[in-house]
Amino acid sequence: MKVKRIQAIEDYIHTQGTVSLDDLCEYFGVSKNTIRRDINKIAEKNTIKKVYGGVVSLQENVNELLPFENRDITNHAEKKKIGQAAAQLIEDNDLIFVDSGTTTRYLVNYIPTDKNVTIITNNLDTINLAADMENISIFVIGTTFKRKTKSFVGIENWSFFQKYNVTKAFMAATAFSGSHGVMNSDILEYEVKKRMVEKAEKKNSYGRSYEG
Repeated sequence: MKVKRIQAIEDYIHTQGTVSLDDLCEYFGVSKNTIRRDINKIAEKNTIKKVYGGVVSLQENVNELLPFENRDITNHAEKKKIGQAAAQLIEDNDLIFVDSGTTTRYLVNYIPTDKNVTIITNNLDTINLAADMENISIFVIGTTFKRKTKSFVGIENWSFFQKYNVTKAFMAATAFSGSHGVMNSDILEYEVKKRMVEKAEKKNSYGRSYEG
């Protein structure tokens, strides 16, 4: 039973790319101590890497996150259309979360100037775009800057945001799996999104690939 569980955990990690210890505990219905022991056993094979709060697969992953610049030059027209459609969901006095995806940042360009909106974001480009818009207030979440994704990660300042009620969250997913749902290839990005999903009344996700 234990051997089968460990193999199932390893397979799940490779499917997800990155996954938190909390999610592994919930998915497999075991304690965190059990998960840690199983992870240590798997790590001996050098097929996964332990990171803060989770694990990362070391296998070749088709959903591996490309640098921001590489992702930003693809599907411009489609991303603009998505951004325009997403902006139509925004209402006056909304408090929204916009993540670090290259798709979600496009919605900032289409927020009506007659609507007062507060944005919580970890996306550097979103911050720069919104900085020139007088109808938009900005809160920045994340304490460490990641150049590869042009985003701020880390939730050390999470206590500041707990008092706010996020009305809508706009997030991009690395991929979508029919069996595992929305997937993200970076554990630190995942932690920011997970916290915001818990706070948001409405969630809107935009992915770049689908896995059946």
